[in-house]
Amino acid sequence: MTKKLRARQLGLPFPGVTGQHNAITDVPGVLVGYQTIINHDPVSPARTGVTAILPHGYQTEPQPVWAGSYALNGNGEMTGTHWIQDGGYFCGPIMLTNTHAIGITHHATVKWMVEQYQSEWQQHHLWAMPVIAETYDGVLNDINAMHVTEQDALCALQNATGGNIAEGCVGGGTGMIAYGFKGGTGTASRVVDVEGETYTVAALVQANHGVRPWFNVLGAPIGCYLTDDDLMEQKEMGSIIVVLATDAPMLPHQLKRMAKRAAIGIGRNGSPGGNNSGDIFLAFSTANRQSLPQLSPSYTNMTCLNDERFDEFYLAAVESVEESVVNAMLAAEDAPTFKPAGLNVKAIDPQQLLSLVDRFHSV
Repeated sequence: MTKKLRARQLGLPFPGVTGQHNAITDVPGVLVGYQTIINHDPVSPARTGVTAILPHGYQTEPQPVWAGSYALNGNGEMTGTHWIQDGGYFCGPIMLTNTHAIGITHHATVKWMVEQYQSEWQQHHLWAMPVIAETYDGVLNDINAMHVTEQDALCALQNATGGNIAEGCVGGGTGMIAYGFKGGTGTASRVVDVEGETYTVAALVQANHGVRPWFNVLGAPIGCYLTDDDLMEQKEMGSIIVVLATDAPMLPHQLKRMAKRAAIGIGRNGSPGGNNSGDIFLAFSTANRQSLPQLSPSYTNMTCLNDERFDEFYLAAVESVEESVVNAMLAAEDAPTFKPAGLNVKAIDPQQLLSLVDRFHSV
């Protein structure tokens, strides 16, 4: 199979300077792993999976990952966010899967954490509260068959890598639909300079949201023109999870403000955040590494950027999310439906997309 072109390779003029791989793995230390589950059983097909994001890779010391979360529309789930709101951090991986696999993925991730950080977990009273998020893939996947297993989640955790990572129909994004086209996993990054110090802001999305008439790319109303193969109801049925990562030193309240900007990123592609959509966002920073508070002295120190420097970071977050959604859709492949059976959700035609964007930019 020929590798599909990403948005910039296709010629779409997205703004901003990217990192080396234009991916969340441009943030030093961040690794991403997938377990993709596909079978073509006519009775109970599987088109689903698990995505693992490891903020600090395979380190063996548990450390807080400073974070903030935001829900534009809360018709979905992201575990661990109550403590992120109050404590300002999480520990361990972030996992993305389908709606009915939240429980088994959480179970597997706790097991992985207890083994990965076994020295601290054996010596101290520590709790594991990983971040597990979901979007619904029941149109393409027999979601009620619970195809995702503990071993699938562990495999995603065990095969995480850096560098160029796969997009489209992989991991938790395997069975997703975006704006009536095949959706899935997408990523992008931006670099920001602060007084000679270069930082990265990057996004990874699990795009399963939007209806066709809403769809915009770089200001062009794509969904109003590409209408022939739209099988979905003209009503929001899906969700999008956005994970924003940075190596810039930020405090939890600043990361919450970063997470809010993901709403503008998905809005640039046309979504208003529909009633039935779980539009849930997480932002984290890999800076200010230290031991867990339970294992730390009474006083700790953290470095942070001045809030007055954040406009560039907000823009980087918005642009990364916007481009990630399009990268997810361009990498996707056609997929047959399970419910209703016998239909086919098409991937977007890249040349039609490019032609329409060029047309509107030339006016």
